Amino acid sequence: MENWNSANKDLFYGKDGDLAGQDKESQEVSMLALHLLQSALVHVNTLLMQQVLADPKWADTLTDADRRALSPLFWTHVNPYGRFELDMNSRLDLDLTARTATVPGPRSPQGEAASAPS
Repeated sequence: MENWNSANKDLFYGKDGDLAGQDKESQEVSMLALHLLQSALVHVNTLLMQQVLADPKWADTLTDADRRALSPLFWTHVNPYGRFELDMNSRLDLDLTARTATVPGPRSPQGEAASAPS
């Protein structure tokens, strides 16, 4: 959680990460915009991670512990400065209909098998 809070400060860098605004409504709009940005970032990161995990090379390399340690809460690839042009007619090249990645199941106590969801 602390890691993601530092991401908030980096992503929402105006006024040193503080919510600016003269009234509660403008602060609420700023917070909702930050939440939307967070959700979009996690969504894209999840799609990118799934694409990598679907590669057989990675499937053979990563252990169950490695997979459990993966998290879509990263932002080091984000450049919050500069000019960005948004082209609504192009998309990331993510083959979403391809193989599904092997995702570890829920954790279980040592020595017990995890029950499959019904």
